[in-house]
Amino acid sequence: MDTNTQAQSFLVGIRQILVHGTITLLAIVIAFSLPPAARYILYVWWPRVETNTSLLLVTEIGLASALVLLFNLGKVAWDNRNTVAMARLTALVYARDARNDWLSRLRERALAKSLPAARDACVLTLTGHGTFVDERSPVREVLRSAYEIRVMLVNPVGEGVRRRVESLPPEVTALSFHGEIEASIAYLAELRKLGKKVTLKFYDEEPFWKVVVLGDHVWVQHCHHGCELNQQPEYVFALQHRDPRRGLFVPFYTYFLERWNDSRHPGYDFDSNQLVYRDAAGHETGRAPLGVPHSSIGTPARHGLSTIDGHNQARLRGNA
Repeated sequence: MDTNTQAQSFLVGIRQILVHGTITLLAIVIAFSLPPAARYILYVWWPRVETNTSLLLVTEIGLASALVLLFNLGKVAWDNRNTVAMARLTALVYARDARNDWLSRLRERALAKSLPAARDACVLTLTGHGTFVDERSPVREVLRSAYEIRVMLVNPVGEGVRRRVESLPPEVTALSFHGEIEASIAYLAELRKLGKKVTLKFYDEEPFWKVVVLGDHVWVQHCHHGCELNQQPEYVFALQHRDPRRGLFVPFYTYFLERWNDSRHPGYDFDSNQLVYRDAAGHETGRAPLGVPHSSIGTPARHGLSTIDGHNQARLRGNA
């Protein structure tokens, strides 16, 4: 923890102490400035001990304690009211921190199952392993209910992969990414066999966001440079039907669409295992086997994802 973080934590602690101290002092002043209330309690509720000054003091202390509790509950309610108002403004319906505890996963899975069947699904991620292959993925089975699925994965030979691998621990290699991408493609191929309309594209730049759109909800994670994806918080935003401009659903959906419509990103032919490059008008300009740089189009491919042996297909933990 750096010096700035320690200073901020210290200031927050001091602020909380001052707030609770002020509330306690205010409650005590109010309680002891209202002896008629204490006498009413004594004379009406306990008339036989109306001359007991000790009981009067105990009653005033009890009243002060009740006021402290009441004021603190009021402050908590006010703070929660502001938090709820901000959550509604951003259309935030769920948030999970970096901890993958079973309770958070259970809540997220319950949210995914409670959503109505989505006709369309959009996924922008790294290798796709944590979304499509990992059985703990909350959206893995939900995707099977969608008819049209659009997916963007990182190009296994792109510059973004190289920078991403260099920022991660040494045991993570480009071949690790290749193995995970191959597993994701196999899952998407299974969906195609089920009659789903699956379209897959690849992007070259280093990712900034992971975005999963299911109907009117979007799952979002920030792809910090040098950090595993499963170490990042996850947020779910919903579409505000009455006012779509409010909330963060539309900005993140637009973020996906802008990259999906970018002609620089090649599509994938499941039948031939090739990347298909097109111009801005949608006309095909060239092809290359998946796993071969674009500059190698027209030359024999010495390696493809299908040639990676099982030992090198070790799945990259937390980078999907």
